This record gives sequence, C-alpha cells and structure tokens, in this order.
Amino acid sequence: MQKSTKIYIAGHNGMVGSAIWRTLIAKGYTNLIGISSKQLDLKNQQAVHDFFATEKPEIVIDAAAKVGGILANNDFPYQFLMENMLIQNNLIDTALQSGVEKFIFLGSSCIYPKLAPQPLKEEYLLTDSLEPTNEWYAIAKITGVKACQAIRKQFNKDYVSLMPTNLYGTHDNFDLNSSHVLPAMIRKFHEAKKNSEPVELWGSGTPMREFLFVDDMAEAVVFALENKLPEYLYNVGTGEDLTIKQLAKTIQKITRHQGEIVWDATKPDGTPRKLMDVSKMHALGWKHKIQLEEGIQKTYDWFLENLDRYKEVKL
Repeated sequence: MQKSTKIYIAGHNGMVGSAIWRTLIAKGYTNLIGISSKQLDLKNQQAVHDFFATEKPEIVIDAAAKVGGILANNDFPYQFLMENMLIQNNLIDTALQSGVEKFIFLGSSCIYPKLAPQPLKEEYLLTDSLEPTNEWYAIAKITGVKACQAIRKQFNKDYVSLMPTNLYGTHDNFDLNSSHVLPAMIRKFHEAKKNSEPVELWGSGTPMREFLFVDDMAEAVVFALENKLPEYLYNVGTGEDLTIKQLAKTIQKITRHQGEIVWDATKPDGTPRKLMDVSKMHALGWKHKIQLEEGIQKTYDWFLENLDRYKEVKL
C-alpha cells in the first residue's frame, strides 16, 4: 500500500475515526477522505453511492456507528438496530460495487454471547444468546461482520472485521445519558469533586470489564491496513480486565475526588464479564501499548482542556 492510497474513513469526526485519522497522518499517509454526517447521511443509499462515484476511495475504514451505553441501547432499540444496519450496509455494498479491494469494519465485543466462556474467542460468535440490553446494536454489528465474511468468501476481497473491547479516550462522548461507563464516570467524579458530593454509580460494581485506549485501537486499524490478515474476524483489546469497582477507584484517584461512592443495585449490571482473547492479533504482531491508568489520565486531561466544548451525544 502506498502512502498516497486514497483512504476513506467513515466517522472520521468520532472518537475512533479521529484517532485513526491522526495515526495515519502521523505515519505519513497523505490522501485521506472524511466527510461529516451533516454533509453525507450514511443512512441514505443514493447519497453514499454518489459520494463513492465522485471520490473513488481505494480503501474504506468503517468507524461510523450509532453508539451508546446500556440506557441508550435499552430505550432506543429500533434506532440502534436499523440505523447501524443502514450505515454499514450502504458502506459495505457500495464499496463492493465500486471495486474497493480493502475494507475494515469496526464492531464491538457485544457481538459475543452473554454467557460465552472467558476470554472471548472469535469462534464463539453466534454460539448462544446475546446480552438483552444491547442485543439490537449487537445484531446490527453481527450482520456487518457476516457481510464482510461473505464478500471475502464469494469475491475474494480483503474485507476484515476488527472487534474492539470497550474503547475510551480523547474526543469521547461524556453525555451521562448516552455515554459508556468510563467517560460517564470521569464526568461524574469530576462534577462531584467540584461540588464536594458523593458519586452514585449503577449496579453492584462487580462486573469485569476490559478497556482499550483509542490510540491503541487506531494502531490496530493501521496494522490491518498495512497487512493482509488471513482471517475475517479479529478481537482487539488488552487481554486484561478489572471490576467496575476497581475502575471507579482508579478514576476517583485520577480526578482527586474525595467523597463516597454509592452503588445503586436496582440498576442493571449488564454482562458479568467481557474479556477478549486477543491471541490472534498478538500472534500476527500487534499489541496494545498504553496502560489503563495512563490512558485514563490522558482522557481526563483532554476532558479538562475541553470542558466548554466536549462531546455530548443527545438521543
């Protein structure tokens, strides 16, 4: 692949897309395309076709999705299913019709069954039922994985799916109703520190979660760009997890919050554990570099610098 290869990053303004963009620029790639959702509605098939016909991308990275935490997934199941399917189907099918040889589809660890053995291996896909609170998003992402697999099988094109564990980092969504657990905690602890209040958190604090800093995810995407990966599906994570209680203590320390942590056990916990088996990516030569505490510190620093304009995704 040349540094001048024309690469379209769908969702380039989002947390993941912007990290991929920064990483590619830092590595000397010079021909990146990105277009905002205001200018191009990826749910509109004709608009996507017209964009591809004009821009003629050679490689496509799909980092565009409607995302949210437990509350958002639970309250808006139809939007999470349909909007994600429209976005990815339009991108995948148009890429195929346009002769795009390489496509990287980004999914989520929630595609795996709720009670699958730990750590989660790629071959556990579709072996049991999903976590009910986010099955709509998961089903959409599974169809994307399967579409890319079908294209590999039928047309022999290099379409690969990367399934990240829980991602966090700079440019994250800090809206308390639609964000994921780590950025929501950063905001809660910061605001409670400011007002000298206790922090109330959902659930029991016992579920185990794995977190990957978004710049490490971007490095994994570039690794997949620069190498032809032999299989259709790869987990991307750290292979290490901790309890939500341990996460809360870590964020409390980094934000210097002094008060009490109150757990609301009437709220759902979600899946008991979601640790990724990342041995396939490790065997190919990719491994994460940024440890959790360092990543949370970077994210909090960015949050503090952007207090007046950090991202909130209203649903």
